[in-house]
Amino acid sequence: MTSPPVTATTTWRNWSGGLTFEPAMVARPESVAALCRVLRAAAEQAVTVRPVGAGHSSAPLVQTGDVLLSLDRLPAGVLEPPHNRQIWVGAGTRLHDLGRQLRHHGLAMPNLGDVDTQAFAGAVSTGTHGSGLGLPNLSAQVTGVRLVTAAGQPVQIDADSDPDLLPAAQVSLGVLGVFTALRTRLVPAFQARRREWGLPVEACLTTFDELLTVNRNVDFYWYPRRDDAHLRTVNPVADDPGPDTLPGSGCTEERTGSSDAALIKRRSLRFHEIEYFVPAAAGPACFREVRHRIRTRHREHAAWRVLYRYVAADQAFLSPAYGRDSITISVHQNATLPYREFFADVEPIFLAHDGRPHWAKIHRLEGRDLLARYPQADRFLAVRERLDPDGRFLTDYLRRLLGL
Repeated sequence: MTSPPVTATTTWRNWSGGLTFEPAMVARPESVAALCRVLRAAAEQAVTVRPVGAGHSSAPLVQTGDVLLSLDRLPAGVLEPPHNRQIWVGAGTRLHDLGRQLRHHGLAMPNLGDVDTQAFAGAVSTGTHGSGLGLPNLSAQVTGVRLVTAAGQPVQIDADSDPDLLPAAQVSLGVLGVFTALRTRLVPAFQARRREWGLPVEACLTTFDELLTVNRNVDFYWYPRRDDAHLRTVNPVADDPGPDTLPGSGCTEERTGSSDAALIKRRSLRFHEIEYFVPAAAGPACFREVRHRIRTRHREHAAWRVLYRYVAADQAFLSPAYGRDSITISVHQNATLPYREFFADVEPIFLAHDGRPHWAKIHRLEGRDLLARYPQADRFLAVRERLDPDGRFLTDYLRRLLGL
């Protein structure tokens, strides 16, 4: 079908090791023209195609028994000179490579998530986010998308092309087409100072809203075994409010560097994760219930942290932060330890607080139970039907997920 396939005897494994499957082949097109040929052949053979980047997702979004389509050989990095602080980025570009390239142009991403191992298209397509007042997820910064449809036709989408196309494409789960490049808004590059503080859990919760107003980025981790927390702040060096922001607490770590390096945490251990977005006002109560559930039922085997972050509202149809500022609560478990029953026991708490799951993390919602939480889901599904009427990008899992 295209440059060299991988046979079905090769098992594909995601980043955490929690998802394994055997596609019939892996296509690795090296150009948009080659990608078009792959998709036209798939349409002729009536087989499913799933695009994949770094494989960081814990959900089975890319799982297929047909064609797994790797973005790794498509043109990557900064593809064109910046214009009005916007730049076209190759879909398969790893976030940890993108920061260095953007600094060369004097620019930076407005925000990043906790890790930077993902491919840019994968991070955007699933609503990946960081934390900070007024800072939405990575998808909200996307102003244009270049993709190839299931019919093998290149298409460019932006705010002028159709009122529904861009907000559908910003969080698309890879079911509208295969992204080849994305245009994203940027900010001037800046040096940032990152600090970590040891605090009691309740102190993190009660000071969180105030800290959001005086720090560019704030989040905290709760450690169930020790029942303590680490709160993190990141600020431009030029606007740093200083270490007295949290009087009486101990600063356990401080480092200064480029913003992309300061915003992420290097991790060598692999983990599984469930994460939900709840309305910002419900965040503290939801977290307290999760904490109580873990302490009373799971503390013995809950070896990893719970992360609390703030994400600004956006307008992407399938964004978990659509139309509302949100608190996200992420429950982690070491990749070598049991996690399914643990996650299944905390998930009802998120649902009771009107939570929406992170698309790339583990969750059990499907169909109307899931889409009822997204006011613009029907508009997204109409765009999907228009761009891929034969369902070339749909697997059994995605059909259940989207109620198809």
